[in-house]
Amino acid sequence: MKGNKQALNWSTLLIAIPVGLIASLVTLAFRGLIELINHLLFASEGEITVAMHAWPWIFWPILVGAGGMLAGWFLRYAVAIEQQETLKTDYLEVINARLDAVPTKTSLFRALSSIASIGSGASIGKEGPMVQLSALSGSLLGRWFPQMRNSDIVAMAAAAGLSSVYHAPLASAIFVAEIAFGISALQRLIPLIVASAVAVMTMWALGFRNALYPLSNMQFALDTSSLVMSIVIGLASGLAGWLLIALIARSKALFAHVSSLPARLGLGGFTVGCLALISTDILGNGYEVIVKIIDGHYLLGGLLILLVLKTLATTLSVGSNAVGGLFTPSLLIGALLGVALAKIGLLLHLPLGDALLYAAIGMAAVLAAVSQAPLMAMLMVLEMTLNSSLLFPVMIAAVLASMVVYRLQAASTYPVISAHFNRSEAKFDFDNMRVDQLIIPGAALEPQASVGQALAVSSLKRERYVYVINSQGQFLGVVSIHDIARQVLAQAITLDSPVSSVMDDDFPCIYHYQSMREGWEAFARVTLERLPVLNNPQERRFMGALTKTSLIQKAQEFL
Repeated sequence: MKGNKQALNWSTLLIAIPVGLIASLVTLAFRGLIELINHLLFASEGEITVAMHAWPWIFWPILVGAGGMLAGWFLRYAVAIEQQETLKTDYLEVINARLDAVPTKTSLFRALSSIASIGSGASIGKEGPMVQLSALSGSLLGRWFPQMRNSDIVAMAAAAGLSSVYHAPLASAIFVAEIAFGISALQRLIPLIVASAVAVMTMWALGFRNALYPLSNMQFALDTSSLVMSIVIGLASGLAGWLLIALIARSKALFAHVSSLPARLGLGGFTVGCLALISTDILGNGYEVIVKIIDGHYLLGGLLILLVLKTLATTLSVGSNAVGGLFTPSLLIGALLGVALAKIGLLLHLPLGDALLYAAIGMAAVLAAVSQAPLMAMLMVLEMTLNSSLLFPVMIAAVLASMVVYRLQAASTYPVISAHFNRSEAKFDFDNMRVDQLIIPGAALEPQASVGQALAVSSLKRERYVYVINSQGQFLGVVSIHDIARQVLAQAITLDSPVSSVMDDDFPCIYHYQSMREGWEAFARVTLERLPVLNNPQERRFMGALTKTSLIQKAQEFL
């Protein structure tokens, strides 16, 4: 992966923080407004099902009906504006269409309509307007961050709003990714979920139903100290994952000098056996050792020694081409790192609670760093421990660890993930590059030049069209070599005639500041191989040409 890409960077994560904060405050404000209406109408702050009893039953249809009429009045204004300005209000449509912003007036009118309906007892949920207003807040906030597409900030705000309503951050993020971005891979995920669930149910039926790692009975208290430690573990795990990937790559390069596979794997096994003389806990995948760590069998010194030894042993085994996975070794390295850092924090008198809980945070973080699949790492550790209190620290640490590895340009241990990243970055480039980055020189003559000169330039440059510009470099039009040949044969012109006599002054063009996508759309409307590139519609200064071939070659990087 290349470090100069901007599809995923630290500023994106930093922008997500105020977006999430504002979205949560918006949902709280909306909920407070509904409670205020309940208090005014029913002298109650409880649910409408109970509050409605403050009025005699004969008034219930009138109250709900009146609220519906008021809601319809507000909605009529929103629909009228949408039809007049041909815009869409739904935040999902805005994200999907990559529009500039969520419309403010129509969003507010629709929110007022929703408040009237909800406040009067209509059978609808509160989440819709809450998420819409959160998306609107993100759209308004996006004006302060021109380096990011507004639709991406709207997506963040929508996910944050939904998460504020249901207290389900992972599900909310997946919802926006699946519904708004339309990720086809998630559709292919459904049969994988069924197959995985059946496998787990089979294991349960055979008696293997306990949590894989015994942390389910512990409770993680999320406070300032534990949050800071989760961040530290995330960053340290990212560095540990990057170091492990780099060491494995170096180990493979060294072992490659041994051409015989039996000798290569034998040498790798021998060196790991030598390390086992210090501690046999480095042998195997590390599952039993993780259980021992969680049971508190190691002091800080032993954790640090085992961390170094296990990293070296894994490097040697994988580097010698031993067939196996990196999941459990990564989990062990993460458990060692997480508990070691937590114990150091306790020595510094930080109120971190049970240090053993940080094993799970380190496990998720190092696994995310090594695999560069943070969502998988989060869910896997949560499922293996059956401890939902770990959700937030695991999310924080896994995201930070994967970001560290990503920004340090480390290749994934799974080549297919690197291929996915490369395609994603190429697509990001294509969507954000401008036409002027692919401009090539174009054959151009002044209007008084002869037709013979145009034929000579065309033959030299192997171009079907020759562009005509004046002395100030302003684009005037083009001459077609086929038109010249036809008119010369018809004796309508001679080779000494000026090119202005056969010039087409109504020729399609594109401007240098337009995006690659706009360039692609321009070529879709014509059957030309090249289009002239001008500086702007007013000056029309000729800058060169854009070829269809260059666009196709750029698109091939992600297709």
